[in-house]
Amino acid sequence: MFIILDDKVPEKAKKSLEIHGEVIGFTTSGITYEAISGHPDIFFCLTGREWIVAPNLPLEYQDLLVREKVIFQTGMWPVGSQYPDTARYCAVFSDDMLIHNLDLSDPIILEHAQQQNKIHVNQGYCRCNLISLTPNGYITSDAGIHRILSRQGFHSLYIDPSPILLPGLPHGFIGGTCGVYLSQVFFIGSLRFHPQGDSIRKFIRHLHYDIIELYEGPLFDGGGVMFIE
Repeated sequence: MFIILDDKVPEKAKKSLEIHGEVIGFTTSGITYEAISGHPDIFFCLTGREWIVAPNLPLEYQDLLVREKVIFQTGMWPVGSQYPDTARYCAVFSDDMLIHNLDLSDPIILEHAQQQNKIHVNQGYCRCNLISLTPNGYITSDAGIHRILSRQGFHSLYIDPSPILLPGLPHGFIGGTCGVYLSQVFFIGSLRFHPQGDSIRKFIRHLHYDIIELYEGPLFDGGGVMFIE
């Protein structure tokens, strides 16, 4: 297994992940703006067991997927320099649901979601802002996503994004600070540095997930932690 996250995340976080798999520091140049240029959630979308990747994902990462025999398909729309062309792949896809601004979703993602319940939200950076834990359990840093999920009867916890670090921007988003693998939630940083950390911890543990904090410091938005088998 290998693990992809922004190469700019603190080195201590990358070192902590090395016991779980091969860590790949993700980076791109000349495709999109610097703050998110190394964010895998801008270029990759997991749909079931198949990955959809942007057609302008750098070849070294496409070659890595081929070498490791990862099932993936290339999307139709390239990642661009500015929103909304930065948000085509930033969707949350589960066994029975697709959550995204569906007006922005790459057509290949929509093709894979024909059997899924589709929830439209205004936020294009959906994966950046949303942790999907169970079919009924979500944590989000976007008030609009929180309202829509709550109105539809889902259990949603809203958290303030302002304490989350994202160099080059005022703050990051909760989905970008973590990754979920099996029954574990891996955070780039420690929840004790967020004022709602205890609430986040309680919510996650209530859903029977363990929490792994990758370094002792504020939550850092690295475009998610992506576990690829």
